[in-house]
Amino acid sequence: MGNQNSQPKAELKHRAYRYSIKILEFIDNASNDICTGVIAKQLLRSATSIGANIIEAKGASSKRDFTNFFSHSLKSANESLYRLGLLRDAKKINNPQLEYLLKETTELANIIGASILTLKGKKKL
Repeated sequence: MGNQNSQPKAELKHRAYRYSIKILEFIDNASNDICTGVIAKQLLRSATSIGANIIEAKGASSKRDFTNFFSHSLKSANESLYRLGLLRDAKKINNPQLEYLLKETTELANIIGASILTLKGKKKL
């Protein structure tokens, strides 16, 4: 979709990839109780889907298709925020990484959301 914004797009792609690595490490260190295990598997899917959809957008056949991949990425970020919040609030995980992951997920969601607004030609609120 052009080279004008290739640097920010590359940075977002790399940031989402590093985030996925941090999620993998976080989940590897999670407890093995049933509730945590189920939420952790769902978190793994949604969190790694953020970056996967950003990568898929690169092969989009149209601006609309590109925007749809970013929308799926945003949905995955929101799901991940929900699951991380559950683990925190239910006190299922005592890991210092949790607050960092919540912050990073929020920042990724904000960047993706702003990108979607730009793609749709709407001003950022």
